[in-house]
Amino acid sequence: MIVKQLAIVSGKGGTGKTTLSASFAYLAENTLMVDCDVDAPNLHIILKPKIIRTIEYFGSKKAFIDYDKCVNCGICKSVCRFEAIDFVNNAYVIRDYACEGCNACTIACPEGAISLKSVLNGKYFESICETGSMAHALLNPGEETSGGLISEVRKLSLEIAYAKKLQLIIIDGAPGIGCPATSSIVGAKYVIVVSEPTKSGFHDLERIVKTIKHFKIPHGIVINKFDINQTQTNAIFEYAKGENLEVIGAIPYDKTVEEATRKARPVIDYDCQAALAIKNIWEQTKQKLNL
Repeated sequence: MIVKQLAIVSGKGGTGKTTLSASFAYLAENTLMVDCDVDAPNLHIILKPKIIRTIEYFGSKKAFIDYDKCVNCGICKSVCRFEAIDFVNNAYVIRDYACEGCNACTIACPEGAISLKSVLNGKYFESICETGSMAHALLNPGEETSGGLISEVRKLSLEIAYAKKLQLIIIDGAPGIGCPATSSIVGAKYVIVVSEPTKSGFHDLERIVKTIKHFKIPHGIVINKFDINQTQTNAIFEYAKGENLEVIGAIPYDKTVEEATRKARPVIDYDCQAALAIKNIWEQTKQKLNL
């Protein structure tokens, strides 16, 4: 069985990516939803998942001092380039939130009093929700291994999909163009880029498209709130034409979306122009995925 993966991304946060993803969850059948925004996940607000399995994520290492061996020589503090070591109450203390696990202090310590240990960076979950199954995660505050955690969520999603014989995985990707975004799209059959007709939105669209092209993944554009700035919308269409990209849909500004968000419901629950546009985009997307 082949499991197809659809990733929905944006070059920046706030473009309407999760709104589209949540609506797709209710429109699709035999589907697993994945929230790859592990720093600030919000897909769960609409899908209301019930966690049935929790897995701890140990994605990095930090330095720890064995005080039975420490002689307070201070060499560790002098070699730490992240200023993660302080001298407090006649003892050297490593501030775990500042430690990068670079290993310099462990190498420099003449007494062998410092070692690196794996630390808990977050958790990821298998859940059941209103639309079926869901895989999601939460990174602990201040941690920097979001790309690694997303990779684990993606592995979990495939495990669930094959076990439940699901034909499609829909990924609500991490915003931006960095490691979290690339971890969200690798292995996808098709990527939807959600943009908005603003100067910053257009600039971020260009950046995420370059990222997707690097991975040679077929992709198309959805313009959200296309009617708030027709000049920028036209610029996006011209850009898409120049890049040989298809604009697979445009969603109008619709105050009903605000009401749906306040009530934590998908937009397609309402009889409105935005819901109609999203349904049309879903039909276009199914053709791209050969569903």
